[in-house]
Amino acid sequence: MTFTRGTVAAILAGVTLIANAVPLKTDVAHSSVSAVFKQMNVPVESKFKSFNAQIDYDAAHPDKASARVDIDTASFDIGEAEYNKEVAGKDWFNSAKFPKATFVSSAIKPAGAGKLSVSGKLTIKGHAQDVTFPVTIKPEGGKQVFEGQLPIKRLAFNIGEGEWTDTSMVADDVVIKFRVAAGQ
Repeated sequence: MTFTRGTVAAILAGVTLIANAVPLKTDVAHSSVSAVFKQMNVPVESKFKSFNAQIDYDAAHPDKASARVDIDTASFDIGEAEYNKEVAGKDWFNSAKFPKATFVSSAIKPAGAGKLSVSGKLTIKGHAQDVTFPVTIKPEGGKQVFEGQLPIKRLAFNIGEGEWTDTSMVADDVVIKFRVAAGQ
């Protein structure tokens, strides 16, 4: 088989692209995703116990990074089994029909030292929205730690239907907080 300059250039370009995509392994024990909201005007923070983050990141080429986060909606832990069952039900997450909430990045751009601007599509309960939010990144214990907050309106995703659309009980404003520790 004879290689032309074009063939060699194409192979080298492919190797370069592969080399720039660095998949990181998420350290679940040092990572978290939670939702902060107000219930009867009292701040509440509850965690999702199960999620998966796939991050391809190279600090030398942050603009070539990508991220995907899948959250098990039934794993939302409000602190009591009865409430957890209610929140997984049809009026809230409808976890039987929509078991995952998903974020998929479309662009990740440098935003200063240790900062990124992340854009992508957030899908919850079958409703998708384009979102952009800041992320800080720092090395910690041989890993990269990605931290950020994404404010959303829960009613835009039909989270809290029926009587729960009344925002005097549970506010419409929710902040999704995350900390993902990942490394080679």
